[in-house]
Amino acid sequence: MSIFSFSSTPELMFGLYLLYYFRVFERQIGSNKYSVFIVFSILTSLLLEVLAVALLKDPTANLVTPGPYGLIFASFVPFFFDIPVSTRFRVFSFLFSDKSFIYLAGLQLLLSSWKRSILPGMCGILAGSLYRLNVFYIRKAKFPEMISSLFSRISLPSMGSPRAPSSARNVVRNLPSYPTHQMERNYPAPMQAAVEPTEDSITTLVSMGFDRNSARQALVQARNDVNVATNILLEAQSH
Repeated sequence: MSIFSFSSTPELMFGLYLLYYFRVFERQIGSNKYSVFIVFSILTSLLLEVLAVALLKDPTANLVTPGPYGLIFASFVPFFFDIPVSTRFRVFSFLFSDKSFIYLAGLQLLLSSWKRSILPGMCGILAGSLYRLNVFYIRKAKFPEMISSLFSRISLPSMGSPRAPSSARNVVRNLPSYPTHQMERNYPAPMQAAVEPTEDSITTLVSMGFDRNSARQALVQARNDVNVATNILLEAQSH
């Protein structure tokens, strides 16, 4: 049970910050597949930790610090490969990006208890790599509809993204452009005086890994509603 709790306040602060940020992957791959990623990361990293401790042949030593290190550091793998850099800036002679702060928070958490936190952190990265390599076709796995419907009914409204309208499932997608006549059959046509999507909304979708032009068109069709636009883009990627 120690994989669900941190042992100190600094670890808790950095861990919660990273978990909150990595919610972006749920919008990228959908709640069902993201749930599979969570379960796979936790169980695989836990198994690797047990094997590592057994190989060290010192079961009395407190080698592993408690906390969801497996899930957090497994998330760094898709973060590295799938989340693009949106902004770059220079501090003195060093070049940084908007992703640098996430890496620094992860490094702080990885070194928070030195060897005791490095071990579960590395196991989490390995678990994320196995998911990335699609071991046992895990990236295509989904929970049965009965289970996902049960959890969607008992979840709090603020704990996830709104479900996509059923009509959105029939939209024919063709990234990076969205033909107008295809989208009009599923979503209300924008008002004649359509409001131009805000830069913040476009940046939010781009930070999730979507093409900027596609993000803008989806926001126009969704009347600048980020959640609806995200559903449009996710459905596009699934086809």
